[in-house]
Amino acid sequence: MTDLTPQEIVKQLDRHIVGQVEAKRALAVALRERERRKKVDPALRSDIGSKNILLIGPTGVGKTELARRLALLVDAPFLKTEATKFTEVGYVGRDAESIIRDLTDASVSMVHLERVEQVREEAERLATERILNYLLGDGREETDEQTRNRAYMKRRRRTLEKRLSEHELEERVIEIEMDAEEGYGQVLEFASSSGADEIHEQFQEFMSAVAASRKRSRRLTVREARRVLTEQEAAKLVDWEDVVETAIARVEESGVVFLDEIDKLVSRGSDFGPDVSGEGVQRDLLPIVEGSGVGTRYGLVKTDHVLFIGAGAFNRARPSDLIPELQGRFPIRVTVKDLDEDDFVRILTEPETALTRLYSALLETEDVHLHFTDDGIRELAFYAARLNAAAENLGARRLHGVVEKVLEDVSFRASELKGETVAIDAEYVRRRMADVPISDEASKYIL
Repeated sequence: MTDLTPQEIVKQLDRHIVGQVEAKRALAVALRERERRKKVDPALRSDIGSKNILLIGPTGVGKTELARRLALLVDAPFLKTEATKFTEVGYVGRDAESIIRDLTDASVSMVHLERVEQVREEAERLATERILNYLLGDGREETDEQTRNRAYMKRRRRTLEKRLSEHELEERVIEIEMDAEEGYGQVLEFASSSGADEIHEQFQEFMSAVAASRKRSRRLTVREARRVLTEQEAAKLVDWEDVVETAIARVEESGVVFLDEIDKLVSRGSDFGPDVSGEGVQRDLLPIVEGSGVGTRYGLVKTDHVLFIGAGAFNRARPSDLIPELQGRFPIRVTVKDLDEDDFVRILTEPETALTRLYSALLETEDVHLHFTDDGIRELAFYAARLNAAAENLGARRLHGVVEKVLEDVSFRASELKGETVAIDAEYVRRRMADVPISDEASKYIL
C-alpha cells in the first residue's frame, strides 16, 4: 500500500469494479493522505485527522465491493460492519465501541499471522527435532544404555531424519505431549468500558485457558504432529507483547472501518420498534468517529486517525436526516450512480472476476465449456435492467439471478454435456427467460 499512488489505487480497483470513478478517487485520496501524514513533521502530525467519507447510493452499485477490494489493497487493519448491529447504551445488544474492539482483534490476528510467518522456518526445524525425539524415544530422556550407545543413536537419528525429509514416515503414529497454553495473565483483562458481551467472551476464553492449562498427550500421525508442533514452536518464538503493541499502533495509525447501512440509523420518530435507539447509536458513534480512547482487552486504543467510510442507500431518508454532529464527522460525500444496461454489459465482461468467467470456470471442472457471445451478454444485461426497472432495483446483484436462471439447465445436465461447448447467445437467453414475467411478479421466479 505504501508505494501506491492514488492513480495506481484507482487502477487496481478498476480491475474488479466497473465505473464509480468519483468514489474510487475519493477513497484513493483518503488512503494516500494517510501515508502523507506519516511523513509530516511530528509537531503537525497529531492535528491532521482522517477525512471520513460517506458513500451515498442505491443497493448493488458497488459500495460494499469497493470496501472489500480496498481491504485487499491496504496493508492495514480493516473492519466491515453494519450500523444496524449496534444499539444505544442501555439497550440489549452491542454498543458502538465494539467496532474498535473488533478492529483491534482483527489487527492482532493480522500481526500475529505475520510474525508466525517470519518464524515459520525456525518453528518447522524445531518441530522436526521434537518429532525425531519422539520417534527415537517417545520424547523421554536418554537412558544409561542409550548414552553408552550414543554412536548408534546418532546413526539411527540421521536415518530417521532422512526418511522424514523424504516424507516416508507421514502415516506413522506417535504420542506427543501438548504444551500448556498460556493465557491466565492475558485473557482476564476486563476493561472498565467493556460491554456485557465483551466480558462474557473474555470469561469464556479464561475458562478455555483453565481447561488447556494441564499438559496432556495425544496420539497423532507424523503429518498431523508436524502441524501441531510447528504451531506450538511458532507461538513460543513470537513475542506476544510486541504483537499487541504493533497491532494497536496499526489500528491507531492506519485502521479502516467500513460502516454500512448508516442510513438505517435515521429514526422515524417512533418510541418503540427496531429503530428506537437509532439516534442514540448516532450519538454513541460521535466520539469514536471524531477521536477518543476505547478500552479493549489489549489496552486503550485511540481512534483519532482511524478512517471511517460510511455507506447507505438513503432511500427513505436523506444524509441531512442524520444528526448534524454526525454529518459533520463525514465531511466528504460521494454519490455512487445507479447502473444501466451498458454498465451491466461491462460488469459481465471487464472485471477479472466477471460472472461469465466465474461460471465458465465452475462448469469447466466438469468438462463443460461455455461460450458467451456478444449478443448473449447484451441480452443478459437487457433482462437485468428491465427487471430492475419493473420490480425492486437490486443493482448488479440482479445479474446473479438472471445468469443463474439462464444457466440452470446447463448446470443441472452438466454430466450429460461433458466435453461439449454450450453457446450462450441472445436466442438461448430469450428461450431460458421466456417464462419469467417482467413485472413485480418476477420476484416470485427470480431474484
